[in-house]
Amino acid sequence: MKYYCIGIKGTGMSTLAQMLYDMGNEVSGYDDAKDYKFTEKGLKIRGIKIFYDSNHHIDKDTIVTASRAFSDNHPEIKRVKELGLTFKPYNEVVGSITKEFDTISVSGTHGKTTTTSLLKHLFENTIGCNYFIGDGTGHIDMKNKLLVIESDEFNRHFLAYCPKTAIITCIELEHTEIYKDLEDIIRTFEEFANKARKVIANGDDLNIRKINFNNEVVFYGEDSSNDYIIKDIKLETTGSSFSLYKKDELIDTFTVPLYGHHMVMNTTAAIISALNEGVSKEKIKEFLPSFKNANRRFAETIVGDTIIVDDYAHHPTEVKVTLDAIRQKYPDKKLTVVFRPNTYSRTSHFKKEFAEALSVADKVYLTPIKCDREDPKDYPPIKSEDIIELIPGSELVDDDTVSKVLKDKDGVVAFMGCATVSHLIKNFTKVLENIE
Repeated sequence: MKYYCIGIKGTGMSTLAQMLYDMGNEVSGYDDAKDYKFTEKGLKIRGIKIFYDSNHHIDKDTIVTASRAFSDNHPEIKRVKELGLTFKPYNEVVGSITKEFDTISVSGTHGKTTTTSLLKHLFENTIGCNYFIGDGTGHIDMKNKLLVIESDEFNRHFLAYCPKTAIITCIELEHTEIYKDLEDIIRTFEEFANKARKVIANGDDLNIRKINFNNEVVFYGEDSSNDYIIKDIKLETTGSSFSLYKKDELIDTFTVPLYGHHMVMNTTAAIISALNEGVSKEKIKEFLPSFKNANRRFAETIVGDTIIVDDYAHHPTEVKVTLDAIRQKYPDKKLTVVFRPNTYSRTSHFKKEFAEALSVADKVYLTPIKCDREDPKDYPPIKSEDIIELIPGSELVDDDTVSKVLKDKDGVVAFMGCATVSHLIKNFTKVLENIE
């Protein structure tokens, strides 16, 4: 079959395009973003064509799917309607793939990408797997029946998936433009979880405990009420280690080159899932230390004396735990953060929480809000300066003025936010290299 993916350079759509190609389909797509994005790598390796103009590249016998960022008024979408082509929403196409495999769906407000990447790493080195990760990487081998997939609650996408096993890392208020309140999110996760035969869930998360499960569920966490109990956590400059028990019985002590308490929780979810699929604890111990995190998750580059960290964090909780993780690895270094708020709805709702989270850093810079899928007129008036007012000494920067961050280049400079942060890093690195 032929597929045409509109918004093909988006993290999810890029991954979907790669998987459709691996399944033997003919795939091409369109995107507005002409600048290079890390999500292009897998597309280029496969020779998947990317078009940047709306010159009717869609054939009549093509199935079309599109990112939500593209409205009905976009020329590409109009063309689909003109031709009367089959249009399938992104999540439905992904959902159809999950039906063909024994699927492990990794969900949660935070930690999905890392947990999915951990499972991919463990399985690739042992029993093999297919994978769909929200950092623009995916792969399908039809000979392997196991699929590990990052399952996003945005727009209730994951309700179209058909998992054998569901993992829930945490539940918190997010996507306030979609969900009316926390209860709405909890009930949606409940609907998702009960589609699976088995659930592996963070039992320390009070919101997860509010779910009414109608299937087999195992809980993990530090509390003694959990089925799998984490003890003896050590957060060190070289990584994190902990002991894992099944009730009173010690399974083993594990070490992972990840930072922050949240990463211990994510690693535990991956370990339990791997054990559930028959991977031995010895193999898990062997391969955890060689794990390299996903794209744009605590990604480090060193230029001279400056450590540049690139991270996808765009929610207050993600910002705080990532800054805490940087403190764990670099306790004696100055920490500067450059944050690009994403969506007017999120920034408006979490203004105070963002200020508190960012204040963990020694110096804070914010860029103007960046959002392609929202109209600012639809939300209460909000701008980055409203957060800056709450953080003493913080400043506003943009792509053209990011060089002002150079005065804080000694130590760690963390760039946080969604995809467009890459432009800031590129500009900052270029200026930094010229003075080193």
